[in-house]
Amino acid sequence: MDFELTYRRFSERSILVEWPTEITENILDDVLIFKNHLLNSRVKSIVQVNNAYSSILIIYKFTIDNVYGEILMLKTSYSDRVSKTKRALKHWRIPVCYDNDFGLDLVEISENKKLSKLEIIKLHSEAIYIVFFVGFLPGFLYLGGLDKRLYFPRKKSPRLHIEKGAVAIGGQQTGVYPNLSPGGWNIIGNSPIHFFDPNKREPCFAKSGDKIQFIPIDRSQYDEIQDKIDNGSYQIESEVFYG
Repeated sequence: MDFELTYRRFSERSILVEWPTEITENILDDVLIFKNHLLNSRVKSIVQVNNAYSSILIIYKFTIDNVYGEILMLKTSYSDRVSKTKRALKHWRIPVCYDNDFGLDLVEISENKKLSKLEIIKLHSEAIYIVFFVGFLPGFLYLGGLDKRLYFPRKKSPRLHIEKGAVAIGGQQTGVYPNLSPGGWNIIGNSPIHFFDPNKREPCFAKSGDKIQFIPIDRSQYDEIQDKIDNGSYQIESEVFYG
């Protein structure tokens, strides 16, 4: 399926390509197919292609002298794109402790939604989320697939300090803060794992198109996993699938 795309210069060395502004898996699949097509095209002038929900930013090595000619090339490339092979993706199982010490906003969400905390945890952990893109902070996964019953607006006054590993809901999305940072999402739990490790060859273990499932754990399990992470013996559970 071809989408109606828009193309425009973003900077002297970049072009922004945009799909319809919707958060859907069909659009994400097309975004990633086109992105991979460009990365595999061996066009030496392209040095980086970054994707968001419904757009890609193409960064060139040199200043784009003829932006109209480059856009025409991109339109032709989009028409020629094909998904010749299935992508090897991963389904990650992420442990999350939803205890009161971590779930700072569970009570507020519970009262507002008229759902018990156990119901919120069940709805949040039963869903299979798709990674749309990584952004905001290194290792911050923007996840689609949150149950509509858990939609909750961002805070009007963001917190200045959100703990590393905080699992949160912001509007129609859920995600995990990979490091200590400010933020306005609603905190419902915490994961002990590292979502970003600059010492690894791939600092962020997940990528666009991967699936995420949150696995509820209690505080003692959280502490056990934390100890394993500290001594380097913990491996995140995952399985490969092709999409």
